[in-house]
Amino acid sequence: MRLGIFMMPVHPPTRSFTDTLAEDEEKSLYADQLGFDELWVGEHFSATTEPIPSPLMFMAGLAPRTKNLSFGTAVICLPNHDPVKVAAEVAQFDHMTRGRFMLGVGPGGLLSDFELFGNADRGVRTRKFVESIKMIQQIWAQDPPYDFPGEFRSVSLKEAIIPKLGIGYMPKPFQKPGPPISTSLSSRDSPTARIAAKQGWGIISGNNVPSSAIASHWQTYSKACLEMGVSPKGENWRVARSVMVAPSDAEARDRIHSEHGSNRYFYTYMREVLSRVGILSVLKPDPNMSDDEATVEAITEGCMIYGSAKTFLDKLVAFRDTVGPFGTLLMTGLDWSGPNRAWERDSMRLLAQEVMPKFRQHVMAQAAE
Repeated sequence: MRLGIFMMPVHPPTRSFTDTLAEDEEKSLYADQLGFDELWVGEHFSATTEPIPSPLMFMAGLAPRTKNLSFGTAVICLPNHDPVKVAAEVAQFDHMTRGRFMLGVGPGGLLSDFELFGNADRGVRTRKFVESIKMIQQIWAQDPPYDFPGEFRSVSLKEAIIPKLGIGYMPKPFQKPGPPISTSLSSRDSPTARIAAKQGWGIISGNNVPSSAIASHWQTYSKACLEMGVSPKGENWRVARSVMVAPSDAEARDRIHSEHGSNRYFYTYMREVLSRVGILSVLKPDPNMSDDEATVEAITEGCMIYGSAKTFLDKLVAFRDTVGPFGTLLMTGLDWSGPNRAWERDSMRLLAQEVMPKFRQHVMAQAAE
């Protein structure tokens, strides 16, 4: 059972990019000091709330300063990139970290990025995604010549090849045949879980999916694995949750619902974003509730796990028993404005030092039965 941190990240749009990058770096280093196993970072080009356009560049600065963390992209939105460039940069990063890398990929989820890159059509975006990851894996699997015709990008390197000098050869990753691949799931009964299983990828259940919907991800994924004669493994499943561990249950509840709290800001932000694009249903704890019933408070309660260390452990055990055998819990990293720096550092410390050791014991005991 591993522990990680996932940062979209979400900051108030008026904050300085310089300051938020420094803050996210500090948070990552603190996670490493606490013994967190993984760091996953999102990619967005056109949102000052979610302002990291290059997770690989951000994480490259952290790699030599950390000892516990493995690094993941959550996700590289492949329709917005040239697959040749992604293949080369990922291979380089995998070597820089000596294999401490996990490749998260997806078709993207930010409407303004879709418009920016001319990928507004969902069907086209999906086909670009499928073509791109196939080409990336083909590049890693062979030496030149490269000749991969495609609908959107054809890769050809057949003439300018000098084997003696290494010219014409694309870099291959440190891990063979490449880093483990995962994709994110952002809705109840997500069909992407089935695609991931067929491709042999891992899945990441998103932090903005209500807890009541998470079980559907494992049900779809495991069923598709079994249909192919493959045993589904919980170690290939990561679940991202917004969490709050505090000295007492009352303090935890006060912090998540505080007007100054980053969790309240996060779900206020997500509710408005998804309402504007007509998919507020994604956030609803009960799919039958009306939009008016899906208040920020209701969404927060439906998506979060919170409480004192003891209460949180009990809730986490019950959550995993209900949804399925996920192998990694990814804590959502939020903004540190005002009191939130102290609150989240407190939560990270209690989660790593008081909750996870006992949770791991529970998981090991279950596995031994």
